[in-house]
Amino acid sequence: MSLIPRFFGGRRSSVFDPFSLDVWDPFKDFSFPSSLSTSSLNNSAFVNTRIDWKETPEAHVFRADLPGLKKEEVKVEIEDDRVLQISGERNFEKEDKNDTWHRVERSSGKFMRRFRLPENAKMDQVKASMENGVLTVTVPKAEVKKPDVKAIQVS
Repeated sequence: MSLIPRFFGGRRSSVFDPFSLDVWDPFKDFSFPSSLSTSSLNNSAFVNTRIDWKETPEAHVFRADLPGLKKEEVKVEIEDDRVLQISGERNFEKEDKNDTWHRVERSSGKFMRRFRLPENAKMDQVKASMENGVLTVTVPKAEVKKPDVKAIQVS
């Protein structure tokens, strides 16, 4: 069993992917005193939002599971240097003094993921949609022109 995927985010880790801009946080699993965190109820699982990236012959397709978020709460941005940025925030429930929490498993907090897109991405034709808590971002690919090869008769 390899330790690298465990340290770098699980089986779909992109440690060796040159297009990924994910940064490994060596302190993500440590608990710090509540004075250092913004909330004692903050659950960092949402911060590590998982995103699938697949390449089809026509496009690069990104899918992110963002349950409970509305499309207005998610930002999809393209930076000048071909970087796709997906970000958003889910706020935790307000604590009522009469409530007793037994378990907090739903995640909350801000998230941001960035991906460097390859040269063949058409940056001006990016489309994003959100349905049933799944964000889909489609980045069409430019056609790669193959050089014309002419057969030469050998005499």
